Amino acid sequence: MDIKREKTENSSGHDRVVKFLREQLLSGALSAGDSLLPERELSARLGVSRPVLREALRALAMIGAVEIRHGIGTVVTKPDVSIFGEFFTFVLAHQPNVVDDVMQARIAIERQAVRLACRRATQSDYDRLAACLRDISDTIHEPELGGRADFRFHETIVNASGSPTLINIYQSIGVLMQRSHLDRREQIIQVEGIEAFLIDHHRAIFAAIVERDEDKADDLLSRHFEIGADFRRRATIRMVGSQPFAD
Repeated sequence: MDIKREKTENSSGHDRVVKFLREQLLSGALSAGDSLLPERELSARLGVSRPVLREALRALAMIGAVEIRHGIGTVVTKPDVSIFGEFFTFVLAHQPNVVDDVMQARIAIERQAVRLACRRATQSDYDRLAACLRDISDTIHEPELGGRADFRFHETIVNASGSPTLINIYQSIGVLMQRSHLDRREQIIQVEGIEAFLIDHHRAIFAAIVERDEDKADDLLSRHFEIGADFRRRATIRMVGSQPFAD
């Protein structure tokens, strides 16, 4: 067998193993904590060689989909979202203007999340949002701590949506979003009117969620991002205007 053909067959076998696990999870036939068939049986069922099967299972173990336990076998596990977060960070880091692009994804996620939060949020979610509001107010003059408090408020909205898909996607790009929060906060903290905006607008969004007013919450959040972008532009103008021009 030539090398090219061997690689093709190995890739095909690897895909069969991954597809099998994915379909078993989606159908509910397997769930976290379940053991896969013994290696010999699984190899025969999928029509792949045992070396290819082992390689595919090791790859799945690296992303946290399974755990290979000596003396027990291969057990299905629930992947840690942070693993995918690191992956997304490395992939997106190569893209130009990645922070601005991630911001657009963030807006899309949060606008749907805030609507779901209006329907599904519990008292515990309200308490966590209220605590975030206090942190935003307490750290208003500290760019780094304030940026983190701001991020936690928005993250709590997404968590209050009760949507595992939105929550996992949001967490997977969390590193880049936190960087975006900190960068913007450092830029805009000196712009006139920023303190009232940061405190009052977050408070208004919180109130709309508690009132379960989806349209109002969505509208406020949309305007929140627009106003934030305007403050950033004003910060850029302010910075340019303060720089001396060379003769």
